[in-house]
Amino acid sequence: MRTFERETTVAAPLLRDNVDTDVIIRVERLLGTARQSLGPWCFEALRYLPDGSENPGFVLNQPPYRSAAILLAGPNFGCGSSREGAVWALQGFGVRCVIAPSFGELFLGNCFQNGLLPVILEEADIRAIAAEVEPNPRINLVTVDLNRRQVELPSGRQFEFAVAQMRREALLRGLDTIGLTLARDGEIGSFQTADHRTRPWIYETLEQE
Repeated sequence: MRTFERETTVAAPLLRDNVDTDVIIRVERLLGTARQSLGPWCFEALRYLPDGSENPGFVLNQPPYRSAAILLAGPNFGCGSSREGAVWALQGFGVRCVIAPSFGELFLGNCFQNGLLPVILEEADIRAIAAEVEPNPRINLVTVDLNRRQVELPSGRQFEFAVAQMRREALLRGLDTIGLTLARDGEIGSFQTADHRTRPWIYETLEQE
């Protein structure tokens, strides 16, 4: 999993409420499409017109935001189904961090499991960030610093965000839940050795099974 420490980039405002996982990636695109190839289909219904051409009114089709790695979103982003492909599609499109007032619970967990940082800020703060960067997005870059747990603007304004320590550690080290567990293999082995001496009957039962 790719690490996340500090990202300074263009931030794209997609300030819509209740953007669900079906809007992020349609379910049929997950059939027969490799994980690393989902990016072109991210936000398909919003990015393309019925004739297949790009929708010029959609923010991520506009030149300043095509390279945005931070997405400024509205409440309840990623609601709907549990499809992990929604996170894969965002990553394939180049998004590394989504800042929203709230997230769908399952989507939030999938983000941390795949190296995409979800940041929760007040809606008013997100709109203030959008207002500062929109006049010149290529110059007014936004920084998300996971070590300091801050979103930083060119003006010097800072917004602190909370993230569980274990999830923060996982992103900083590029480890999913399994990776975090394996990283403590020595401690686990020491515990099992000591526990085997203290409660041998448990291990006898397991060995018989």
